[in-house]
Amino acid sequence: MNSTTFSEQARAPAKAAAPTAEDYIERVRALAPLFAAARNYEEDARELDPTLVAGMHAAGLFRMLLPHWLNGGALDTLSYTRVVEEIARFDASAAWCVNQGSGCSMAAGYLDRETAREIFRDPDGVLAWGPSPGAKAIATDGGYIVNYSGAFASGSRHATWLGAHCLVQEADGSPRLNASKRPELRAMLFPKSQADVKDVWHVVGLRGTGSDSFVVKDLFVPARHSFLRDDEATRLDPSPHYRYTSTMVYSSGFAHVALGIARAVIDEFVALATHKTPRDSRNTLRESPLVQADFGQAEARWNAARHYLRATIADAWREIDKGARPTEAQRVAIRLAATHAIHSAKDVVDSLYDASGANAIMESGPFERRFRDIHAVTQQLQGRKSHFEAVGKFLLGVPLDLDRAQI
Repeated sequence: MNSTTFSEQARAPAKAAAPTAEDYIERVRALAPLFAAARNYEEDARELDPTLVAGMHAAGLFRMLLPHWLNGGALDTLSYTRVVEEIARFDASAAWCVNQGSGCSMAAGYLDRETAREIFRDPDGVLAWGPSPGAKAIATDGGYIVNYSGAFASGSRHATWLGAHCLVQEADGSPRLNASKRPELRAMLFPKSQADVKDVWHVVGLRGTGSDSFVVKDLFVPARHSFLRDDEATRLDPSPHYRYTSTMVYSSGFAHVALGIARAVIDEFVALATHKTPRDSRNTLRESPLVQADFGQAEARWNAARHYLRATIADAWREIDKGARPTEAQRVAIRLAATHAIHSAKDVVDSLYDASGANAIMESGPFERRFRDIHAVTQQLQGRKSHFEAVGKFLLGVPLDLDRAQI
């Protein structure tokens, strides 16, 4: 019999309930003053304000997809993306960094627990990576020798660990093949201090993401610091949310960044249209029939894109709840809905930017930065219009490699 008595168990404090999406959203709204204060710093320094980052860590915003045993939120995708959208209403760069870091944190499901704790146990622990064309890892005793040069590592300035996706070569130089007889692409993780980070992020929008490049040369990475991303056969954590892959987290999350930007523009436009009387007019902006029509269409476009995306995510989660991974058709549907949402959000921002007149171009106003940010979102991989071509191929029955198509 257990030596702990019933009375001792009764006196033991109850385990705190895991935070919900509503809890995280309240935390985001409480950070509103920090988001506002960080604006000029982000534009000048091209990274998130360290004070804001500290507040975001305290709110657990970088840990929403980590498992409970790493003090994470282990949120489902519908809950998680609601929070990302809310962050984007205040600060698109902060939301972008949260989603990038959260997608990277999915690595925890493929690492042994000791290694995962090494990377993520620090409350400020963040993993960042970007595309790695041409990166190589040569197998050696106990690990790999890595050579990498890549860019677009969003959040790398506040990250503690970095990652590189490398084609693996055996010691004799021959390519290692995976279970599908294709060259193995393995993620390599290492402390940021071991990389040479390059300050290259001089851009129009999403300036605060600090999406720099970095280089590593002949770096030894222990085998336990590597894994096969989104590979179900090698996944170690059985948590259901790992069936929703990091690729789908990126597409779904970044689409909600776009939707959050557009929602903020819609709300700000209502405030402007209520009090602005254009030059040579006797009526406020909201009394214009043209503005009314444009605004109605913008609201419809935003809601249609958001509901379509979230319904598509929900459909994939029904598969997950049954103990399976989303089907190929569901993966394709998420890519289509996410890309559509990004471009629909851009169209909303563009139409209301035009309707705002000269107010839209003022750096001190609520439109100019968001206009730049949404156009930066559409230029990133998640916003590529070529995704529509890939989806069209699949729907028309043309053979398509979903992994190579980033689906």
